[in-house]
Amino acid sequence: MSPQPAASDTSREGEAAWLRDYDPRAFPPIALTVDIIALTMRQGRLNVLLVERAEPPFQGCWALPGGFVKAGEEDLDTAAARELAEETGLTGEALERVHLEQLGSYGAPGRDPRMHVVSVAYLAFAPDLPDPRAGGDAARAVWTPVAGPHGGGTGDREPRSAPLAGRGLAFDHAAILADALERARAKVEYTPLATAFLASEFTIPELRGVYEEIWGEKLHPGNFHRKVLSVPGFVESTGETAERGNARGGPRAKVYRAGDARLLHPALLRPDREEGIR
Repeated sequence: MSPQPAASDTSREGEAAWLRDYDPRAFPPIALTVDIIALTMRQGRLNVLLVERAEPPFQGCWALPGGFVKAGEEDLDTAAARELAEETGLTGEALERVHLEQLGSYGAPGRDPRMHVVSVAYLAFAPDLPDPRAGGDAARAVWTPVAGPHGGGTGDREPRSAPLAGRGLAFDHAAILADALERARAKVEYTPLATAFLASEFTIPELRGVYEEIWGEKLHPGNFHRKVLSVPGFVESTGETAERGNARGGPRAKVYRAGDARLLHPALLRPDREEGIR
């Protein structure tokens, strides 16, 4: 008597027959895109990359860079890296050094007038990214300061001026950008992510500048210096000093590099959160 086929073989054969008859048109189509919130420090300012759309929808409006995922060819991370490379010109090792992480997904049915489009947003952090180049359906690409010089600093919690406020972003990109900035503000509290905005070697004042730009708050230099050095593994000394002293003619600042910490213990809390726990 011939052996009976294993249950798993029968199941696979049945699934193969089902797939041959499967019609994907039975469901309404949904497209998938990735959007990139690329943040970098340029001349001491926190900037976000924006592109001017050259084609409808929202032709002539500013938007976050991004595009459709190539179906059957790439996964989400690959699509995000490709879009970032197309808009910044980064390739190879330079692209690999960029901190790229998934922010979240946005799928409201009416967010795109063409059809139901779900976007997976990615955050990209890197120091002093190059001048952008428009790619895909973009007319031009620009780095845009997120807030006025050093954000607040006069006791207010909001930036004194916000150049982005005058740019009506396409789709739901204003909400995506707001979520991205809040993620960045939170992450620099409990991770060493702020060092990703700096060169491999930096001074504590340069690190403080990153925090001031992301948080929109002026920070007390001495207190910040003590807090940073009190966190094990946050930074480590190179044994060198900066080439020049500070603007007031004081001693040259010591030079540091990122340490091996992945989480900051204790965390560096935002000034408003510190006030809330007193």
